Amino acid sequence: MLIQSLVFRCLSTRKNRLLIEFPRRLLFASFQFVSSFTAHVATEEINPSLKVPLLKEKTKLEGSKRLKLYSKILHDCASKGSLSSAKAVHGKIIKNGIDPDLHLWNSLVNAYAKRGVFGYACKVLDRMPERDVVSWAALFSGLVNEGYGYDVLDLYCSMKKDGVLPNGHCLVTALKACSLSLDLFFGTLLHGEGVKVGVLLDVFVGSSLVDLYAKCGQMELAERVFLFMDKKNVVSWNALLNGYALKGDAGKILNLFQGMTESELRCSKFTLSNVLKSCTYLVNLTWGLIAHSLVIKTGCEHDEFVGCCLLDMYSKCGLAEDTLKVFKRIQEPNIVAWSAMIDCLDEQGQIQEAAELFSLMRCKGVSPNQHTFASIAGVAANLGDRLYCEGVHACIFKHGFESEIILSNALIAMYMKIRSVQNGWRVFKEMSSWNSASWNSLLSGSQNGKTCDRGPSIFHKMLAEGFKPDICTFTSILRSCSNLLNIKFGHQVHAHIIKNGLKDNNLVGTSLIDLYAKNGFLADAELLFTQLIERDLFSWTALIAGYAQSDCSEKTIKCFNHMQRQGVTPNNFTLATCLSSCSNMAMLENGQLLHSMAIKAGNSGDVFVSSSIVDMYANCGCIEEAEAAFQGMVSTDTVSWNTMLFGYLQHRQGLKVLETFRMMLDKGLEPDEVTFIAVLSACSYMGFVNEGKEYFDSLTNVFGIVPTIKHCACMIDILGRAGKFNEVESFIKDMKVTSNPLIWETVLGTCRMHGNDKLGESAAEKLFELNPGIASHYILLANIFAAKGRWEDVRRVRALMTHCGVKKEPGCSWVMVNGQVHIFRSTDGFHPKHGEIYIKLKELVEKSILAGYVPKTDHILNDVSDDEKLEQLFHHNERLALAFALISINPVKTIRIFKNLHICEDCHDFMKLVSGVIKQEIVVRDANCFHHFKSGICSCQDYC
Repeated sequence: MLIQSLVFRCLSTRKNRLLIEFPRRLLFASFQFVSSFTAHVATEEINPSLKVPLLKEKTKLEGSKRLKLYSKILHDCASKGSLSSAKAVHGKIIKNGIDPDLHLWNSLVNAYAKRGVFGYACKVLDRMPERDVVSWAALFSGLVNEGYGYDVLDLYCSMKKDGVLPNGHCLVTALKACSLSLDLFFGTLLHGEGVKVGVLLDVFVGSSLVDLYAKCGQMELAERVFLFMDKKNVVSWNALLNGYALKGDAGKILNLFQGMTESELRCSKFTLSNVLKSCTYLVNLTWGLIAHSLVIKTGCEHDEFVGCCLLDMYSKCGLAEDTLKVFKRIQEPNIVAWSAMIDCLDEQGQIQEAAELFSLMRCKGVSPNQHTFASIAGVAANLGDRLYCEGVHACIFKHGFESEIILSNALIAMYMKIRSVQNGWRVFKEMSSWNSASWNSLLSGSQNGKTCDRGPSIFHKMLAEGFKPDICTFTSILRSCSNLLNIKFGHQVHAHIIKNGLKDNNLVGTSLIDLYAKNGFLADAELLFTQLIERDLFSWTALIAGYAQSDCSEKTIKCFNHMQRQGVTPNNFTLATCLSSCSNMAMLENGQLLHSMAIKAGNSGDVFVSSSIVDMYANCGCIEEAEAAFQGMVSTDTVSWNTMLFGYLQHRQGLKVLETFRMMLDKGLEPDEVTFIAVLSACSYMGFVNEGKEYFDSLTNVFGIVPTIKHCACMIDILGRAGKFNEVESFIKDMKVTSNPLIWETVLGTCRMHGNDKLGESAAEKLFELNPGIASHYILLANIFAAKGRWEDVRRVRALMTHCGVKKEPGCSWVMVNGQVHIFRSTDGFHPKHGEIYIKLKELVEKSILAGYVPKTDHILNDVSDDEKLEQLFHHNERLALAFALISINPVKTIRIFKNLHICEDCHDFMKLVSGVIKQEIVVRDANCFHHFKSGICSCQDYC
């Protein structure tokens, strides 16, 4: 009776106790065991498979033979799960007055315990005249199988009080109970018991100890026990692997798996699934392939769970084709496999294929679940097809998931991404309740350029509703502030971040760096960057992009080099940003290094990176290299074609601009507004007036593009350069663009070319009204007056310039030598080598005069003596840069000089003559274009 009451107490106090199969009235009825049980079993039918052995009872088997027969029958009942037959046999034993031996008693306990009828098992155990370790172990085993871990531990203590010593099997069962209940203390006592009774070397006991320590998080103890074991089986390896899987230590799992493969043990599907998950987490394709080979070898390839692990591994390793092969080998893929395959295609950018697979899944009769719909909502958002998105929404309704908050959030994010803001808000408002993810989905739309203005108001509403912002919230609103250039609201968000204790989070920190860098607060961005605990690729890229945007090209490259020294590999965006900086500052050597790096890393195939490479070479004066890079592009888009068009334009290769434009149309690419700016500009400097008019008319008539102010300015430049000023004035009136400064800037520039002081003065007056702070407007007008000898008007314009507080941008030229930029200004005497520079310059002047150079002092528009004019001409900054380059650069190399203003006509002639004298190519990039001086000829055809 003691055992019955103990089990009754244990089972009744456990929250997760299982219901036994037999009615409670039989479990807890009167303990008049013999009479009640006999009455019950009289109505029981014996399992047909057991009838023959029972009939043999009529042969009057005697003694031990009969007992052995009953024991065998009960063993079969336990293994076949036949409770009614076991009770029938038990009834026969009682009815015939058979006195069971210990083995038969144990068989009865085992039969009832295996079927989960612990009341009967305990009654039998209570009636036993003597109990051994097998009796107790049979009961323990049944309880453990049903999940009653704590009860086994209580009964184990009763067994010890009964004076019974445990054996290996008993300890294994008790250790499993400790693992179930995560009772580490009791488990350590059992460990000591194992040492005491000498069963610790048993492989099953050892495996159970490893499992216990692993599940309790004591991996050091688990590994010590594992290493101490003489023999290890698959169970012991799996126990240790599972422990490290629970800790998320993927690296350790792969190390163990390597040892397991060396031991030549046959891996189970549980082992392989853990290993594949670790390969997925570490993106370790090498060991993933090894695991896959073992999956095939062990015949687990068609197992759904292992198949899904393989799908996930190949997907995370970026091998969509291999993932699809694995998927096709799964005989009947379930919804998990279908969803994993859709996720994979989406992650690899194969969104059309993902959408088609979803349709195929539905045709196969597989019903999508919440996860599938969440995935396909993401696919729909990436497709950007509004009708498809609405179809996915309707499908979710059809399957009755419209009230699922996860799917509602996915729908909001989907609509926001395709900029269907009204639909996104409608889904949000129809939700019965919101969580933080709902608000974050709504905020995700505020990261787009056209809808970013909604971000601050959504953030305010979220706070007003009492929701606490999380990491995702802050990153979204900070991106919105970055796009809006709203530093004031960004400061407020920053304060909330500090208040919520998220200032040390990397994602939030990176978003803050991006905010401050885009708004020009580089010092704050740098400070935040230094405070980051971990500096990943995105934080480095945010700072690099900030430097590039602020035209801090040298800092951009220094930061990029520092990032590389820290072992961080750049991505496409990082490379493109740095290439853009090299382009802006014409840092050819750095640009070439980045180009080689892009090829080595496999990034050169990206259209964004390859377009940046073309732009870098074009801006560094290497148009042939730019052309070669463009022709080698794997794929092109309108942006890359525009880059090449502007490259040719910069180098005054107008015919190539028009030829490339025609090739672009032949390839079926649609030109945009930017394309026509390049085409019209080429027509302008080449003097193609009629062609220019045709292209301008085709903007609206053929391509449906509304002409912008820039297109109108190009058309005015075409007419003005041709001296058709009457048409210029008519065009301005017809197009109604009289109030735009760019139009009058263009008019003023063409007036200077033709010496039209009357229209030039009128244009300048318009500019003084519209935009009085631009120095070039005053300088151009003063130059027009100076060329006409109107020195009084020159002084008047300069006085007006001074009165308005407008300062002329100082002219400068720079040249790069050995990776360092050297800047020169006119009559500069501050360079460390200024003595050598002036000697070299004097030598060049003398040689060029012998070659026919005649200084054009009329281009010095100051009212000074001829000697002073000569002095000023001879020491223009581009000439100083040339002299320095000649004393510093290998004569074989092309000299590349960059200038912030236009090159004057006299310096242009000087450079032509010098290129012939020194027999070396000189490339000068001024504010207008590139000039390639070679053998006394310039590529601009003297149209400077």
